[in-house]
Amino acid sequence: MAGESTFDVVSKVDKQEVANALNQAQKELVQRYDFKGVGAEVDFSGEKILMKANSEERVLAVLDVLQSKLIRRGISLKSLDTGEPYPSGKEFRLESTIKEGIAQDLAKKINKIIRDEAPKTVKSQIQGDELRVTSKSRDDLQATMTLLKDFDEADLQFVNFRS
Repeated sequence: MAGESTFDVVSKVDKQEVANALNQAQKELVQRYDFKGVGAEVDFSGEKILMKANSEERVLAVLDVLQSKLIRRGISLKSLDTGEPYPSGKEFRLESTIKEGIAQDLAKKINKIIRDEAPKTVKSQIQGDELRVTSKSRDDLQATMTLLKDFDEADLQFVNFRS
């Protein structure tokens, strides 16, 4: 296997940046006039981010504030999996989760893209929640990276580029 170059395709999110974005969103909700008296909140609830407000429109506005803070912190919205607003007592709630790792079905899709569209010298294999991509040609690996940058179902990063 000497002369093989490799890289790993992963999907990771910096938890500290998510916490910072959440704190900034909380501060903005407290300060903004249009959120006064509507019970608007955003908070961690276990592994989920829970947003609350007194109406469906307001809870979607809370989501918008959170998304703007995540973008400003360099976190892709592809990593945010948001449900639908639902009533809970006198308020509406909205739950989001931060997706990390590449799910098995997504890994299979990426594998198929690499098999079908990448240069023929490139091989890939699933290793847990990431993919290892190998080839003898570094140029072919870089072409594969360019191909995967357009993948819009997950926020992908390329790490451990070795030759």
